[in-house]
Amino acid sequence: MSFQLIKKNVKRLLVIMMLLNFGLGVNLIAQDESGGLLKRSEIDDKYKWNLNDIYQTEEAWENDFNWLNENVANYKNYEGTLGNSAQDLLKALKFDEQIGIKFGRLHLYAFLSKDLDLADTKYQGIYDRTMGLASKLSAAGSFMRPEILAIPESKLWDFVANEPELKVYEQQFKEMLRRKAHTLSKNEEEILALSSQLQQVPYDIFSLFKNADIQFPKVKDEQGKEIRISDGRYYAALYSNDREYRERVYRGYYVPFMEYKNAIGAMFNGNLKSIQFNSKARKYNSTREAALDANNIPISVYDNLVNTCRENAQVLHRWAQLKQRVLKLNDFHAYDTYVTLFPSVQKEYSYDEGAALTIEALKPLGEDYINSLNKAFNNRWIDVYETKGKRSGAYSSGTTFGMHPYVLLNWNDQLNDVFTLAHEMGHNMHSYYTGLNQPYPYADYSIFVAEVASTMNEALLLDYLIENAETKEEKLALIEKNLNNITTTFFRQTRFAEFEHLVHEKTEKGEALTPDKLSEIYGELYQAYWGPSMTVDEEEKFTWARIPHFYYNFYVYQYATSFAASQALAEKIKTEGQPAIDKFLTFLKAGSSVSPIEVLKMAGVDMTSPEPILAVVKKMDQLLDQMEELLNE
Repeated sequence: MSFQLIKKNVKRLLVIMMLLNFGLGVNLIAQDESGGLLKRSEIDDKYKWNLNDIYQTEEAWENDFNWLNENVANYKNYEGTLGNSAQDLLKALKFDEQIGIKFGRLHLYAFLSKDLDLADTKYQGIYDRTMGLASKLSAAGSFMRPEILAIPESKLWDFVANEPELKVYEQQFKEMLRRKAHTLSKNEEEILALSSQLQQVPYDIFSLFKNADIQFPKVKDEQGKEIRISDGRYYAALYSNDREYRERVYRGYYVPFMEYKNAIGAMFNGNLKSIQFNSKARKYNSTREAALDANNIPISVYDNLVNTCRENAQVLHRWAQLKQRVLKLNDFHAYDTYVTLFPSVQKEYSYDEGAALTIEALKPLGEDYINSLNKAFNNRWIDVYETKGKRSGAYSSGTTFGMHPYVLLNWNDQLNDVFTLAHEMGHNMHSYYTGLNQPYPYADYSIFVAEVASTMNEALLLDYLIENAETKEEKLALIEKNLNNITTTFFRQTRFAEFEHLVHEKTEKGEALTPDKLSEIYGELYQAYWGPSMTVDEEEKFTWARIPHFYYNFYVYQYATSFAASQALAEKIKTEGQPAIDKFLTFLKAGSSVSPIEVLKMAGVDMTSPEPILAVVKKMDQLLDQMEELLNE
C-alpha cells in the first residue's frame, strides 16, 4: 500500500475520537423494562446510521473487496518505473489513488458496521478481512516511497515543473523528502508493511476484551434496584449526587481490570514493544520522536505542554480544595471529581433538544456551517443511543474521500451529552469541509489539529449557555462545566501524555513494566496533578488498564494542545468577529495541504510558544476567582 493509503486508513483504525467529557447521566433512556440495554432493532431508524450511503448492499462491498484483491498484483506494473519519466510517475500515483479511494470506502463500511455490535462475529469477520487486505495492499505498494525518494531531487522537481498534474503532489513530495532519512529500502519497507497487521493485535485484543468480553459486576443503583455496570453507567454514576452509589459503581467498574491485570498488562506491553520496533527500524532515537515526526511536530512542543502544566498544577490543586470544601467532604477521591456542586440546576436534554441547542450555539460560525450541520442531523450521519455490544464512548469517523463522515454517540440525556454532540460535530464538520475542498492527497488533516474544531464548538456552546443563564446558580453550574472541561481535556490529557512518555522511556531502557509498576507510575502522577487533597485509591491506579488512547501512539497530548489552540481561536472570534471566523473556516478546509503548526499559525495561534498553554492556566484561575466570588455573595 502506498504512503497515502497508510496515512489515510491505518491512522483512522488506530485513532478514534473517544469520549473525553465523562458524565453521560444517570437515567439511561435506551433501556428496557428490566433495566437492560435496548436492542438495536428497538431504536427508531432516524437515530441510527444510514450505511447505505456507503454501500447499498453487502454485495456491492464484496465487489469492491474482490476488485481490490484482484488488482493488488497490478502494483508490479509500476515497480521500477517511477523515475523513468513524469508520465510514468503520474500513472503510478493515479493508480495508487484509485486503490486508496476504493479501500477507504471499503474500510469505512467495515469499521462502522463492526462498531454497532462488537459481539457480532459476521461484521468482525468483515473487518478482519478488510485489515488482511490492507496488509496485502500495504506490502504491494511499499516500493513507492523508497522509489520516489531514489529519484534525484532536481529530477523530481523537473518532473513537477513539466507535468502540470504532478503539481498537486508538491507538498506531499516535500514531506517525503523531509523524512527521507527514516525511509528504508524497498525490501525493508515491504517487511514493515507486512508486519502492520501483527502490530495491531494488542489493541484489537484490548478492544474486544473491553467492549465485548468484559463482564462488569452488578450493584444497586440510587433507588436500590440491581443494575449491571456498563461504560455508560460508570460515567453516569460519576455525576450522581449519591456518594455511596458513586463509590459502588466506581469500585465495581475496576474489578475486572484488576482481576485481569496480568493479561491487560501483556496487551499494554505488547503495544509498547510494537511501537518501539517501528521507531527503531526507522532509525529514530525514541518512539516519541518517531510519533511526533510524522506530523512535523518538534518534541519541544510536547515538553512545553507537560512542563508548563506540571509547574502550574497548583491551579488544579486549588480546584480540588474548593470542590472538597463546598461538598463538605472529609476526604476527596477520584469518584468525587466530576459530581456537580450545583445539583439544583441540573437539566435533562433529549437528543433532539441537544441537536437544536448545538445548532443555535454554533450560529456565530455562519450560515454555510449551520446548513452543513443540518445536513448531518437530517440524513442519519449520527448513531445516537447505547445498545448492547455497541462500541462505548463517542467518535467521528474522519475523512474518507468521496464520503461524508459519521458520528457515534451513546446518548443519556445529560448536559454533557450536548457537549459531546457539539464536540463530535466539530470533528465531523472538519472532515466534511476538508473532503469538500481538498484533492485526495490532502483530504485529511493531521492528528495534531484534530481536536481544535471539536473543542472550539464546546467553547462556543459554553459561551452561549453562560450568556443565556437565568440565575446565579445556573451561571455557577456553567462555570463549573468550564472548569471541568479544562480539568478533563487539558490537565487530564497532559497527565496521560506524561504517563505515556514515562512508560515508553522505561521500555526503551529495558525496564520491566509489570502491572504493579504501571499502577505505581500512574498513581504518583495522579497525586502530583491533583495535589494533597486527593486520596488516590488502588482502583484509580489501574486507569492505565482501561484507557484505549494509550494504544494510539502519543495521541493524547494533542487533546491538550488542541484545547489550548481552540480557546485562543474562540476568543478571537468573540473579539475580532468576521475576520477570525473566515480564518477558522479556512483552517477547516485546509486539510493536510500545509503543515499542522503552520495551519494553526494561519488561523492565528502559535503552538511553539508557551503562551496558549499559560492562557488556559490563567483562565482556570480566573474562573475559580469568579466562582468563589459568586459563592461568597
